Amino acid sequence: MMKQYIEEAEKALLHTYNRYQIVLDRGDGVHLYDLDGKEYLDFVSGIAVFALGYNNKAYNDALKAQIDKLIHTSNYYYNVPAIEAAKKMKKISGMDRVFFTNSGAEAVEGAIKAARKYAYLKDGCTDHEIIAMDHSFHGRTMGALSVTGNPKYRAAFEPLIGNIRFAQLNDFESVKALANDKTCAILFETVQGEGGIYPASKEFMEQVRALCTEKDILLVLDEIQCGMGRTGYMYAWQKYGVKPDILVTAKALGCGVPVGAFLMTEQVAANSLTSGDHGTTYGGNPLAAAAINIVLDLFEENHILENVHSVAPYLEEKLDALAETYDFIETRRGAGLMQGLVFNRPVGDVISRALENGLILINAGTDIIRFVPPLIITKEDVDTMIEILERSLV
Repeated sequence: MMKQYIEEAEKALLHTYNRYQIVLDRGDGVHLYDLDGKEYLDFVSGIAVFALGYNNKAYNDALKAQIDKLIHTSNYYYNVPAIEAAKKMKKISGMDRVFFTNSGAEAVEGAIKAARKYAYLKDGCTDHEIIAMDHSFHGRTMGALSVTGNPKYRAAFEPLIGNIRFAQLNDFESVKALANDKTCAILFETVQGEGGIYPASKEFMEQVRALCTEKDILLVLDEIQCGMGRTGYMYAWQKYGVKPDILVTAKALGCGVPVGAFLMTEQVAANSLTSGDHGTTYGGNPLAAAAINIVLDLFEENHILENVHSVAPYLEEKLDALAETYDFIETRRGAGLMQGLVFNRPVGDVISRALENGLILINAGTDIIRFVPPLIITKEDVDTMIEILERSLV
């Protein structure tokens, strides 16, 4: 049956993904099952999306109730779930204003527009620059692609939006060298994901924050992947207390329902986007907002952050032990339950063998295995993952 579905997919779907040769059918907790009933331990969680695990009854029931009540109205009208979600997001993020989107890439687009409008209102010019980071990844839309620091993603789609400059994460001098009177924003992931699981250092974040404050440049942090509890904090910047002017979030925000948001301080909100500057048909509709509300409620009720703080050091310990055991593993790096093992060779075969052995993993670049499991995993799940991974190494 799976083979037939895969053959049909290859005839119907645009071939922009090199998919693994399984058809996933259902999930429960931290496990997924294919059409043949084979069980897989999931250490990908839909690329850091399904933080609460699969088939969570409270989550499912909340969405079912909202579907029976109201799914969509457009943003010409208020709806209670979006108002409640905005209040909760302000509380967990420390930001002041929220704009709901349908994805992380759309949230990045909105953040770029807000930063440019903020600068435009100051001097009436349209030649402002944004400093982004090499090896970054912010999405596939034309604006998000423009600030993605990987030429292989951008080359075929040039010209993109202009006046983007690329510095090096954790190298403040490289940022400082690019900053000038035309710089309107400095944008980076608090923990780089696709670029290799590189956390921004406390010193770098503090230095960039100070520069932005001094020059009235907006600090934009992309926490699409590393936010929503993945590092043990609702947002990774909170560990260091380096607050952005604009925050971008998505993925686990809806735990499967497509939703994102960009948030900003009152200072930015009062001096950037106004009526007619930006919009979305679906963003913040009652169903998406209901997903946000139940996700945030369950994070608190189920003590998700506490679990990350408990399990993440154990995962780090076990991954460090692997790195010390095998010469072809160079190091581990990451934050919380967003970890990477760096190999001195491509990791595709290891990931494929792990899949055959019942473990779902993904890469971050050709030589890094990325670990972004559901945030409900236990130490026992880590032990099982390590056992399967070790069998898959050779």
